[in-house]
Amino acid sequence: MNAPATLRPAMPEVDSDEHTRLLALDIFSAVSASLADEDDVEELLGRFLGTMIKLAKASAGAVRVVTADGKHLRLVAARGLPPEVVERERLVPIDCGQCGNAIADNHSRYEIDLRDCALRTHHAYFERDCQAMVVVPLQHGGQLQGTYNLFMAERFELPEEVALLFRSISEHLGMALENARLKRENLRITLMNERQMMAAEVHDSLAQTLAYMKMRLALLQDALLDQSIEGASKYAGDVGQALDEAYTQLRELLSQFRNRMDPMGLQEALTRLASGFQDRSGIALEYCNRVADLRLSVDQEAQVFFIVQEALANVGRHSEATQARLTLEGAGDHYVVTVDDNGRGGQGYFAIANRTGGFEEHPHLRDHFGLSIMRERARLIGGRVEVANLPAGGFRVRLTFPAIGPTNPTRGAA
Repeated sequence: MNAPATLRPAMPEVDSDEHTRLLALDIFSAVSASLADEDDVEELLGRFLGTMIKLAKASAGAVRVVTADGKHLRLVAARGLPPEVVERERLVPIDCGQCGNAIADNHSRYEIDLRDCALRTHHAYFERDCQAMVVVPLQHGGQLQGTYNLFMAERFELPEEVALLFRSISEHLGMALENARLKRENLRITLMNERQMMAAEVHDSLAQTLAYMKMRLALLQDALLDQSIEGASKYAGDVGQALDEAYTQLRELLSQFRNRMDPMGLQEALTRLASGFQDRSGIALEYCNRVADLRLSVDQEAQVFFIVQEALANVGRHSEATQARLTLEGAGDHYVVTVDDNGRGGQGYFAIANRTGGFEEHPHLRDHFGLSIMRERARLIGGRVEVANLPAGGFRVRLTFPAIGPTNPTRGAA
């Protein structure tokens, strides 16, 4: 602690060391419990302000966080300060006065020279009611996250055990602030990825169907000009069929983005998806999970879920199957998800455009688009999708993708 050698009589009677230790345990327990699931870390900092004031035997206090530009400290909560001081302290430069010195040193700091505070606020509080101040930086991983400012009505030196306690608390709360920052950053990335995913799916399905309709409308117009009843009838039928397909695609896209993956993870999401499949499709589905634990990123889990969702949707729409099986298993440093059915196989199912490049022989446009989307999703996570007719009849969609880390996935019972 940096402190002048004068004007600091012994601290008034303080609580026992045992009481301080118990209070410290309570604080660490509360902070640790909040690190994982605290939605509003700034509210958490405000809750601990009273505890910090009590530990320091202070008369007032404030807690601040670093702004996004890294140049200022923004006031989060204050207790015991005059309203005029609070108003003028809402945003201060990060290198301001004694706070800036404490931040530069990365140590809690005791100060009695508060002239900078008095000049900045133009308030008598720092000359009349506040005789000293403690600054506690909140840092994690060498990065400043915020500060606690504790204002004393009398000048006295903090006991060393309280100073050490402040440092430990500041590290825990700094970690909470860093976790909150990472959580916000991950949320932004997730939202951006979802928007890109939506754009890709609209392009790969709905946009292509609309483009096909546009071409068919041009041919319909030519047939009408040529007074070709047969041609006009054919092209009008194609447009009507494509319009029905576009409407179906739109409904499926809306349904897919409303039904997000289960927050409990991929295995729970697949269990829930499989449990309701027969009710939705009338096809009996057996779900075989041969992996005890998945080592996947959140993005991998989301992409795998949507691939399986699309594969099962195609089974329900087009396979004319009575039975299907969904299997999840490990294979070395990869995972494999397989969807089998006993339906009519690949005739028109995931069909490819005809040799002219058109779609007029496509009885199931959505199948082709669905496969394109699944393969694009697999590519994003370093995987691949393969499709094949089964020798005994039926159809198979198989997704293979890498696990996180070099070790093999843990196998479990089917």
